[in-house]
Amino acid sequence: MNLVLAPIRWLDKHAERTLILFAYSAMATIIVYAVFERFILKSMVPWSTSIPIYLFLWVTWIGCSHNVRQRTHLVFNDIRLRLSYGWQFACLWLDALLWLVFAAIVLVYTIEQVRLVEMNFAIVQGTDNVMQWWFYMATPLAWTLLIIRVLQNVADDIGRYRRREAFLVDIQAIGKA
Repeated sequence: MNLVLAPIRWLDKHAERTLILFAYSAMATIIVYAVFERFILKSMVPWSTSIPIYLFLWVTWIGCSHNVRQRTHLVFNDIRLRLSYGWQFACLWLDALLWLVFAAIVLVYTIEQVRLVEMNFAIVQGTDNVMQWWFYMATPLAWTLLIIRVLQNVADDIGRYRRREAFLVDIQAIGKA
């Protein structure tokens, strides 16, 4: 059973960072090569300006999911840390509810956008067969992962509340956990 859970635990801990590293490395490589080719070889790959922009979608939305799990995305801890234990728990639930509502809205509209781009066979500018929807899938996939991360945080919060442990709302406390 441990053999089955090991890859799942690895994905849980490293999925976002791995995807961000891959997308960011690809972006940087394309941009560096494009600059080299433009100024040294005096030519240009036509897709070198469009693909990095699409890869940035992956970096930003996956990064959002990662930061939600780390509780470093859109937090107001100065106020929250001054509240009582019960109110901190209520605020964590409010955070989760707001993230889930916002994620549902984002998913409804971005899935529709991805479907439209796919049905229109839209290709990335400067390419012959690289589909735009491959890159636009970053948004619904990352927001689905964000929902999972929010639910993981809720489960952690419930466990901490039941054990009467401090919540991980302080950025310094997160590094120690």
